[in-house]
Amino acid sequence: MTTAAEFVAVSRRFGEFTAVDALSLAIREGELTTLLGPSGCGKTTSLRMLAGYLSPTAGTIEIGGKDVTRTPPEKRGLGMVFQSYALFPHLSVADNVGYGLKLRKVSRAERARRVGEALDLVGLGHLGDRRPTKLSGGQQQRVALARAIVIRPRLLLLDEPLSNLDARLRVQMRGEIRRIQAETGLTVVLVTHDQEEALEMSDRMVVMNAGRVMQEGPPDDLFPAPANRFVAEFLGYENFLHVPARGLVTVRPELLRVRGGDGGNGGNGADATGAADGAAVPATVTSLAYRGVELRVLLDAVDATGATVPLIASVRRDTVASEDLPALLPGGRVTVSAAPEHLVPLDA
Repeated sequence: MTTAAEFVAVSRRFGEFTAVDALSLAIREGELTTLLGPSGCGKTTSLRMLAGYLSPTAGTIEIGGKDVTRTPPEKRGLGMVFQSYALFPHLSVADNVGYGLKLRKVSRAERARRVGEALDLVGLGHLGDRRPTKLSGGQQQRVALARAIVIRPRLLLLDEPLSNLDARLRVQMRGEIRRIQAETGLTVVLVTHDQEEALEMSDRMVVMNAGRVMQEGPPDDLFPAPANRFVAEFLGYENFLHVPARGLVTVRPELLRVRGGDGGNGGNGADATGAADGAAVPATVTSLAYRGVELRVLLDAVDATGATVPLIASVRRDTVASEDLPALLPGGRVTVSAAPEHLVPLDA
């Protein structure tokens, strides 16, 4: 697949602080790539360097195979949507969208045609005469998208564009951005700290921490096989324990089985293994929460090192044998197990 943009050993330092550390990353043409990670991980700094608003301390940035490391933002041919939308309140929606075309000295007739197309694409063709202050947050975000798209950018850069919307609008706009990206074939780079947003929207996810890439890949490859504990925790994995022959592993709560009794090992987890390198460890129930068809069971377990580790199991109520129900009360002694195929080994 063609590379639309590339970071080549790019670093950015602010005094003694390294925000981005030797980042090498290819952005594939026609895909939606997400830079994902916690605050301070370097994702926004990376996006701003790609846009040209920050210069790398070291390394090069390429767009379309050309070195643009020292090229100013207005000559990179990129569209960008900021977290705050940055709309001009004194201009109409249509004039906001057409502002970049006016700067590029596009004729009035062509400008009107392209603005109309962009507004129709985001579902706001009927609001061109309105002022941004008269629009809802979701509508303002669509205007910002239309303004970025109308210049026909090489790449569309989105910096936490949904963070100011309420939960319902966020979900709606995820679908809208994906629709627009699919209809236009745009290459999109999205910065977010929301793993659910990244999983739903991305063709490729790039998980960052401390200025470095921890793991990258399509969501359906990355989520079931996090490379290390940081990635696993950031993607919402909650259970971590050592098992013989596998080392440190993680397993999702819904894949744990809980049965009454401690397996007869007296609470010693060092020898507690399941068939074919699965896991079966003794545990004590610390709390139980009823969630409709599901029981959320919090436990203290003993893993293969003899250490006590917290585990969370999500158990369907209709799968629990009646004889096991008393053991699920706080203080109950149980055995927690997982099949070998559900254990995800983690790098140190």
